[in-house]
Amino acid sequence: MASLTERMVGAAKLDPATYEEVEADTAATPQAMLVVVLANLAAGVGALRVVGIGGLLVATLVSLIGWYVWAFVTYFVGTRFLAGPKTEADVGQLLRTIGFSASPGLIRVLGIIPGLNAIVSFIAAVWMLVAMVIAVRQALDYDTTGRAIAVCLIGFVFYIVVGVVLATFLGVTAAIIGQ
Repeated sequence: MASLTERMVGAAKLDPATYEEVEADTAATPQAMLVVVLANLAAGVGALRVVGIGGLLVATLVSLIGWYVWAFVTYFVGTRFLAGPKTEADVGQLLRTIGFSASPGLIRVLGIIPGLNAIVSFIAAVWMLVAMVIAVRQALDYDTTGRAIAVCLIGFVFYIVVGVVLATFLGVTAAIIGQ
């Protein structure tokens, strides 16, 4: 079994074997949650001048809730509506693989460097989305990447809606949009 760091590096390298390992290890769910927290703390540190400490904590909470919603929607859509012939998964498998797909988000800490936040955030978002497609493809045992992309995009819509609703309710929308 690989260490947390080795798994995060493997996930960031887009290694399908890492996602298979995490999917199968039921004890890796707390690690996946930690990866999500670390990635979002990195983003918060990168945007600290804009969001402040309070915004950092609220954004981390919102991201954890969004992560769970995204995993659940991905599970539901991926196993009910867009299941492949070999699809067999549970919510825990999606939580773990999607959690580790946040590993590239650690680079967002570089956003603290004046003038880099927007570009670093964009690179991290694209990298994390590609990682998530691989994570979903592995967790749901899809034969095609297109199916994984479709499932991720549907889940992403729900993730954004939940994030905006929670951020608005918690009063951090202006700080998040101001990034």
